[in-house]
This record gives sequence, C-alpha cells and structure tokens, in this order.
Amino acid sequence: QVQLVESGGGLVQPGESLRLSCEASGSIFSIYAMGWYRQVPGKQRELVAVITSGGITNYADSVKGRFTISRDNAKNKVYLHMGSLKLEDTDVYYCNADADGMNYWGKGTLVTVSS
Repeated sequence: QVQLVESGGGLVQPGESLRLSCEASGSIFSIYAMGWYRQVPGKQRELVAVITSGGITNYADSVKGRFTISRDNAKNKVYLHMGSLKLEDTDVYYCNADADGMNYWGKGTLVTVSS
C-alpha cells in the first residue's frame, strides 16, 4: 500500500507560478512512477506530468514548457512547478503513484487561477 498526500494548491492570478508537492509513504520501495493528474468535475481525469524512478518525464501538450515535474527519492516526494498559469489550469490536481502495477491516488489539491 502507498499513501499519498498533496499540498501547495491555492488561488493565483494568470501568469503566476505555484508549486505542488506530494509525499509518499508506505511501500515506497515499490513505486515505479509518480505523476500529477487533474480533473474538472464531470470530466475525465487527465495526465499532467509523470516521472519515473529513473527520471524520465512526460508532459501533457497543454503544459509543456510551463510545468516541470521533479522527484526527490530521498524524501519520497514529487513536485510539480507550474509556471505561466492560465485560467484553464484551474482544476483539482491529484498525485498518482504506480507501484507494483497498481495505481494509488491522493485526495487532491485545488488550484484556482483567477483574475
């Protein structure tokens, strides 16, 4: 079992930056990849960014060049630095861990971009 706790969401204005953090606990040795997804109520959860234990990253086209995912294996944390935020980035952001072929999710943190 893997437990994930997100933090760092909040209200920002367009063009500003925000950093999300996710701390993993439990069977962390089994984690292969960690990532961030987002979901607006009524819509499907979509991938934002993912990073493997080896540091390979992948991003949604909509955030490439603006968001950066990083991982601190020593602290069991993954971060999402979000820059040049847009109104359409408003969403609940969920941390995800892929461990032993199973997906684990955090409870989510709300990011609101508003002028």
